[in-house]
Amino acid sequence: MKRIFACLFSLWICILTNAQTKEYYPDPDTAIQHRLEEWKDLKFGLLMHWGTYSQWGIVESWSICPEDLGWAAWAWKKGVTDNYADYLKKYEALKTTFNPKKFNPEKWAAAAKYAGMKYMVFTTKHHDGFCMFDTKYTDYKITDKDCPFSTNPRSNVAKEVFSAFRNEGMWVGAYFSKPDWHSDYYWWKHFPPADRNPNYSIQKYPERWKQFTDYTHNQLNELVSDYGKLDILWLDGGWVRKKTEEEEVKADLTEVYEGSRWARNPQSQDIDMPRLVKEVRQKQPKLIVVDRAVPGEQQNYLTPEQHIPDNGLPYPWETCMTMAGSWSYVPGDIYKPTNELVEKLVDIVSKGGNFLLNIGPSPDGEYDDTAYTRLQQIGDWMKINSNAIYNTRMFTVFGEGDNIRFTQSKDGKTKFIFLFNFPQNKVTITKMPFAKKATVQMLGSSAKIKWKDTGNGIELSIPESLKKVTDHVWVLKVLE
Repeated sequence: MKRIFACLFSLWICILTNAQTKEYYPDPDTAIQHRLEEWKDLKFGLLMHWGTYSQWGIVESWSICPEDLGWAAWAWKKGVTDNYADYLKKYEALKTTFNPKKFNPEKWAAAAKYAGMKYMVFTTKHHDGFCMFDTKYTDYKITDKDCPFSTNPRSNVAKEVFSAFRNEGMWVGAYFSKPDWHSDYYWWKHFPPADRNPNYSIQKYPERWKQFTDYTHNQLNELVSDYGKLDILWLDGGWVRKKTEEEEVKADLTEVYEGSRWARNPQSQDIDMPRLVKEVRQKQPKLIVVDRAVPGEQQNYLTPEQHIPDNGLPYPWETCMTMAGSWSYVPGDIYKPTNELVEKLVDIVSKGGNFLLNIGPSPDGEYDDTAYTRLQQIGDWMKINSNAIYNTRMFTVFGEGDNIRFTQSKDGKTKFIFLFNFPQNKVTITKMPFAKKATVQMLGSSAKIKWKDTGNGIELSIPESLKKVTDHVWVLKVLE
């Protein structure tokens, strides 16, 4: 036993010492690299979490995960039941009452377009396994006869959503959960689930895992075959992945000294992503694939969640963030103020990222009135200032201090300065030099702004009259 441990330990140390860790692996397909550059021009997108869970106004999917997650299990406190098995049964029965009669994706798409959003990502299936599209591989779907909305001519919700947004000229993305807690191939009913992972040994029952892999591939091939042109495949559930060599060694060490490998460690949940991407791109050759939180060529861009990296990231990235407090619909949820949302958009774009802003539709199929108001107010700001957002790239630095941000045109000839606070007559910029003949004006006004190089920076004189140009962030255009 000691000899086995020594060998495994030596191998582990060797791997850790010699492996070159990388955060991002560019897709070798030059067509995808070019497509990513086009995606980086879009800057602003819409994410939507919607499913049967909206009827209870609870967190999406996670309340059925038997882990001690305070933020997920709070739904149990709403008086449904204290018994997990009973809760799960009642949760899955939500299919039989889901009937969003006010579903009107054209209204969503029009509001998003006005806000300046250029792409969208919609939850075709979340972790609970309920499908918002007409898959033929499960009856746990919105088009099943036991779901009252199935009789509606627009019951194939994903198809209707994709069509509505595509008709507004927006890129279309499909969110798809790799884990599926309803599938008997993932949470086998022969055993009770213990956490978010498969509740059986994949090594012991490889044929069952193959069935799950086939199920996943089949559903994704449906989406890329039957739902029109898709631009983004946004895969969630990063724990469903092939283990790295280092992780396999750690698992071997645990198996030797602690017993059951699969019960004490997240298993290698290999669904053959390279083959999957090859399959879907045979049907959608320019499809951007986002295998979230799984380093490798199948993660075409990174997706920091609910936060903005302090200095941006040196590769394609997108912050996904909720407009309100939750990803899914919660009655009375608190929505971020418009000024905060605009500032977050500017901060993200100045750091080289895209902003994917989430709204959770209600069980009736509507947005909260506040969400529509926020989208309209963001759109009002974008109508004046969008030239400083779209098709831009990060300047040599993203800004200075807490309240000034920069972007520039891709050719570098035009620069933009974002002022979160309107200055008292003058503002000094120290990190963006101006050419001698540079001209400056505020977007939304034709008046030229006076400036001078003081030796300690560029001093700009901003007339008080320009404060009325916008209600939020003021943008200066520097043309050299």
